[in-house]
Amino acid sequence: MILHYSMRVSRRSTTLIIPALNEEDVLGRMLSEIPAGLFDTIIVADNGSTDRTADIARRHGAVVVSEPERGYGAACLRAIRELLPQCEAVVFMQADASEDAREAERLLSPIWEGRADLVIGSRTLGHAEPGALLPHQEFGNMVACTLVRWIYGFRYTDLGPFRAIRTEALRRLGMKDRNYGWTIEMQMRALQHGLRILEVPVSSKVRAAGENKVSGNLAASLRAGWKIIWTIFKLAVSRSA
Repeated sequence: MILHYSMRVSRRSTTLIIPALNEEDVLGRMLSEIPAGLFDTIIVADNGSTDRTADIARRHGAVVVSEPERGYGAACLRAIRELLPQCEAVVFMQADASEDAREAERLLSPIWEGRADLVIGSRTLGHAEPGALLPHQEFGNMVACTLVRWIYGFRYTDLGPFRAIRTEALRRLGMKDRNYGWTIEMQMRALQHGLRILEVPVSSKVRAAGENKVSGNLAASLRAGWKIIWTIFKLAVSRSA
């Protein structure tokens, strides 16, 4: 199901998780744009940075945890260990300022209103600046979402990393992937566990500075694409076993 509107969220206990690797050029800007009071806690999972990423995060009031094992999933899993017992929902964002933190309210509203357990921010439904989604990203999204629809009959439009999930639901999923398969693993496990899933349109911007660790690197993009496809089939087979 897809939603095309947003409502202001009620005040609930929410944590923002931001995996980060060498993002000193953009992380401060990204953190400064987060609306005051939207999150109780901001956790930056430093994924082995060799620059001032961790220091900048601390200066902006974030809790910094270290995960030296490189991998988006590894960083997310490390941050999840720091969630406080009262946390009711978790929002995941990238550290590269390509997403608009103000749009987190779009993701959280359906959760607080009791209509969803997992809300995916869809870049394909929203507005993407020219160059924000590269052709191989759009193609990979299309292939992955088509495979999921064939297997489960559910139509995703994006594997967007900007997403919100009820904390209790996140723990039930038992996430394991430690690198490129994190987003698709969450979306497939959500279907397997019968979570209520919605998509909302979000904007996507070209990163202002720094290096795109995956989509800007052909070899990394190929590895990510292969891992996503492998994860889809692995989880599909495990479900039917």
